[in-house]
Parts: sequence; C-alpha cells; structure tokens
Amino acid sequence: MKYSTGSLIKSSEQEWEEVAPAIRRKITGYNDDLMMVLVSFEAGGVGEPHSHIHSQSTYVESGAFEVTIDGKTELLQQGDCFFVHPNIIHGVVCKSAGVLVDVFSPIREDFLR
Repeated sequence: MKYSTGSLIKSSEQEWEEVAPAIRRKITGYNDDLMMVLVSFEAGGVGEPHSHIHSQSTYVESGAFEVTIDGKTELLQQGDCFFVHPNIIHGVVCKSAGVLVDVFSPIREDFLR
C-alpha cells in the first residue's frame, strides 16, 4: 500500500505473505524513497544469503537470529539491530521464533510484484 501523505497503519488490517518455508512478511507502508516490512520467522527459518542495491536497517523486534553480513556472523536478540550497505551479501538463520523489522531505501520494488 503506497502512501502519498502521512498515514496511520493498523497491523491488524495488513495481510501476511508467505515468502519461504517458516517465513512470512507484511509490508507496512512505503513511498518512492522508503519501505518498512515486518518479517516473521519460525525457529529454523532461513533468510538465504543474498545482496541487493538497497540500504537496509533491521531491528530485532523479538526472537533470536544468527545474522551474517559480509562473512561475519553474530547472534542478535530482541532489541538488537543491524545495517547492511548496498550490494553486501547478508542472511539470517532464526534460532528462536521472532520478527524482524526491515527498512529499505530505496523501496524493494521486487516485493510489490
């Protein structure tokens, strides 16, 4: 849902999309410059290593995740964050069920298809 002016968004009115085994996402809002996405993982869910042209900032809302960025891996838990520069390989493995809050700039147009 693209917003041209300020908007109030209720999570209960947004739908989850299954994107991989044990992983689903919900786009909460975006414009041409910025996108926020909730990504829910079951324990064992894997966000495969990948890269993209977008800057990404991620907040660990809940759970525990083994996060790998450019070959370095650390365990992050609720309240932790990570940042990924464009074109850097990164991925996650969910160790304890939880939710990541991803913010992208520019928007992930591939998520809208």
